[in-house]
Amino acid sequence: MITSLVVLYLLLLSHQTVSEEQVQQFVIGEKGKNTTLQCLDQPVNASSVLYQWKKNGVVVATQNPSNPSEHLAISKNGFLRISGLQDIDEGLYKCESQAKGGSSWQTLLEIQLIIAAGPTDVSLDISPATLLNNGTLFVRKGSDVNFSCSSESYPSQNLTWMVDNLASDNPEREFGGNSPLAFSITNIQPQDQGMYTCTSQNTLSRRTANKTQELLVYYAPERHPECSWELGIEPSVVLFICSWFGGYPVPTLTWQEVPKKSGVAEGPTMNLTSQETERLNVSMNRSILHDGDEVKCTGHHVTGVEKSCSFTLKIPYPTGHPLATALEGTNINISCTETSSLPPAKTVWKKNNDLIENSSKYIVQENRPAFTLTIINVTKADEGVFYCYSENPLGARELEVYLNVKSSAGNGGAIVGIFVSVLVMMIGIVVGVTVYTKRDRICIGLGFSQLDDDRAGVLSLVDSDEEEIFHEAVPRLPPVTNGHATTLVEIHRIPSCDQEDIADSTEQSDQTHQDLTEAGTQTADSQPAV
Repeated sequence: MITSLVVLYLLLLSHQTVSEEQVQQFVIGEKGKNTTLQCLDQPVNASSVLYQWKKNGVVVATQNPSNPSEHLAISKNGFLRISGLQDIDEGLYKCESQAKGGSSWQTLLEIQLIIAAGPTDVSLDISPATLLNNGTLFVRKGSDVNFSCSSESYPSQNLTWMVDNLASDNPEREFGGNSPLAFSITNIQPQDQGMYTCTSQNTLSRRTANKTQELLVYYAPERHPECSWELGIEPSVVLFICSWFGGYPVPTLTWQEVPKKSGVAEGPTMNLTSQETERLNVSMNRSILHDGDEVKCTGHHVTGVEKSCSFTLKIPYPTGHPLATALEGTNINISCTETSSLPPAKTVWKKNNDLIENSSKYIVQENRPAFTLTIINVTKADEGVFYCYSENPLGARELEVYLNVKSSAGNGGAIVGIFVSVLVMMIGIVVGVTVYTKRDRICIGLGFSQLDDDRAGVLSLVDSDEEEIFHEAVPRLPPVTNGHATTLVEIHRIPSCDQEDIADSTEQSDQTHQDLTEAGTQTADSQPAV
């Protein structure tokens, strides 16, 4: 009995020492979680001590209560367990103890319980953006994009935007304590795409929550699709190629045949072929291709851009001269041109359905759109029909060129003909020059027979458009000593040789000239010779 009283006294003494220290603590609890408030750090014989807890001066929990509470409960060692913390649980808690059989409570410890809530409901918004089926957002290249982040947290929070991409060396893009936290990107580019994360941290509990959103930057190719073709080993097969590079993500390409305006197909048509790719190849054969058909490739991009390319199929049509002539022993070139076919045709030269290839006899040259065949040392055996043969996947056409070979013995007639032609030309030149130089005499009506006569010493002068003939008596000139006749000068005024009055004046002048000439001649004859 004496030993038991000593032990109890020592315990009460130790409790009195703790209560005198009045230790003050702060405990942070998260809303909705459980927490435990400890009354003493050192172990105590719980069987000899009773505990109770007060909140803001009001007893909220005792040991061995008549109505136990699931929210507040005291353990045997005096710890207070609070389940499912709520905002109302925040306050100043006191742990008090009393020896069994005692009458007073001693405060052992005061604890300030602070309830921290959140962060919760973290949300982010990126606009304008389009949501894909997999939850990823995409924006169009060059657009202005706004970013916003918000969350719920008590008593306060810090928000941070983090970006994981190739455009920034520092992943932290934006930081602040206000909700929402926003920033924007002007003229967004492909290097801005990546993972965007909004992180919220409770300033009291240091608890964090975040939300991440993947953002892609889409852009369509700037150029139009390119339509091309490759001819197969067989001339009736062609590979249509449609390529549209430079966009993200890859576009959807579609090959199709454009319906004709008449709406009536000439035969089987190509099937619609579509695929998500940057290059779409479609193999076609002659059975479904027709002259004049339009084949089109359309590119669709998820950004809403649509562009296309097309071409019209054409069967080949070689053109050229159908007849060629060569002399034996010479070389000759025959050629044809093919420009209309699409896809471009393969053109060769043939004779008697035999393909002509380069050899010592033939030289085949291809300089599109011209195709030339050179025949070396032409002989009579080369005479005949040569074929310029063009074929593409739509069909084949040929041009017939007939080669006529002449022997060298027939050159004499050609030489004689050339000589006669040159002679006639020279005669014409001489006559023309003569007529030009004597044009004044021809004009007054003398004709070609008298172009070189001396006119018997009579000189006619043409002055103006009006004819005036002087009929007055002409004085007789004294005879000369040498016995020659005296020259008589007669002056006329005539308009031109092609007027109607020339005839009358000419006739009158001729009569006067004849009379005067006879008189002059008689005078000359009567003079003695010296």
